[in-house]
Amino acid sequence: MTFDDSSLPPVLPEDAAALVAAVAGSVLLPGDAGYDEERAVFNLNHELVPALIVVAESAADVQAAVAFAAGQHRPVLVKTTGHQMVGPAHGAVVIATHRMNDVAIDSVGRTARVGAGAIWSEVVERAAKDGLAPLNGSNPTVGVSGYTLGGGLSPTLGRSHGYAADHVRSLEVVTADGELRHVDAESEPELFWALRGGKGNFGVVTALEFALFPVPRLYGGGIYFPGERMADVLRAWTAWHPGTPETMISSFAVLRLPPLPELPEPLRGAFVVSLRFAYNGTAEDGERMIAPLRAVAPAVLDTVRDMPYAEVASIHDEPTDPLPYYERGIMLREFPAEAQDKLVELVGPGSETTLWIAELRALGGAWDREPAVPNAVATRGLPYSLLGVEVGPLSEEQRLKESVAALLDGMEPWRGDRRLVNNLAPDEATDAAAIYGPERYERLAAVKKTYDPANMFRINHNVAPAA
Repeated sequence: MTFDDSSLPPVLPEDAAALVAAVAGSVLLPGDAGYDEERAVFNLNHELVPALIVVAESAADVQAAVAFAAGQHRPVLVKTTGHQMVGPAHGAVVIATHRMNDVAIDSVGRTARVGAGAIWSEVVERAAKDGLAPLNGSNPTVGVSGYTLGGGLSPTLGRSHGYAADHVRSLEVVTADGELRHVDAESEPELFWALRGGKGNFGVVTALEFALFPVPRLYGGGIYFPGERMADVLRAWTAWHPGTPETMISSFAVLRLPPLPELPEPLRGAFVVSLRFAYNGTAEDGERMIAPLRAVAPAVLDTVRDMPYAEVASIHDEPTDPLPYYERGIMLREFPAEAQDKLVELVGPGSETTLWIAELRALGGAWDREPAVPNAVATRGLPYSLLGVEVGPLSEEQRLKESVAALLDGMEPWRGDRRLVNNLAPDEATDAAAIYGPERYERLAAVKKTYDPANMFRINHNVAPAA
């Protein structure tokens, strides 16, 4: 099913009048004060130009926006921060959720209930006050809802607990018919299965409840080595990490960093390789465990330490201000010596790559295990996630894409047959069947037919309704 949303007419002020009256938040048309601010996204190379934006303050606002879109036969796009956008939203209704950022922690039940607009830094900070931790992402500015609906690959606790989607207890969702539904394993089991991993294909999540874990502190951080020692560090880490307990998560990254003043002095403008660690155990055990890797080469910078969980964003230390970039990822089904050699050839000291980041995360453990209540997450059993990121303006889009493609195409012999939807580029949105695999995709398409038969929620890595 294909749509040409660019041919949809603009929304006339008189058509939006009833919506303005029904919504407690803001309703913005192109040219209105606040429209440009609300359409802005984290990736400066991506532009949204919707016909109308609803800045929602409640589930009722979301219902009104969805009903309006249905009446006008327009697609709906949900935006919290816009770290991952697909398409410019021509003719669409964009629902901005950032005002719906309530976070409620149940310290006895060890759960969080968060609004659609909450970001991870808000949840981590609130939960940490009770000695609890979520399965958060590496970047503190990422929206909780989109991350979790895409699976949620936590680089701090995921190897021992699985995907963030595995621990969702319930969701509040506005579906394409405008109904607000409480969705859990008992109330609507098929929709509950599909939402957890199926991304934004089935409705607008207005709130979600998920489990927290009693983790007040971590031993974590990064060790940065000279880029010229990539081969030594990579081979040592690849041999080391399979023997570590599930409470130890690690990843390997090749970084060609810009000379930015906010970077620590040794990293400004530097070509380095980094090992990142998050160990849910004592600092003494963690230090003993990573000692063989510290001995591989002299470190440019070593930030690994015992830390309160509230500071875990420092492990990956990712940018928190918007920037122009292009990123894409694949899963690897194996990473033998030949693949290690190839990675060094592609992004090591002898290569001509300009990639900002090439990151390899080691998975396994609970990431491979089905949760108590199964969901649509497609990447279990694949041991590595490989991500390429290039930074540069939209005028250099072709170069950025070719640079990332050179890495991922070069690793094609070891590529897995499914993909992590949170790590995909906009131009991969047309092939959701390849993301999920045929059996899982067929089940998702059946759920889509039930809850969104007109494919209102299509500006995403789209699952089309079953025929």
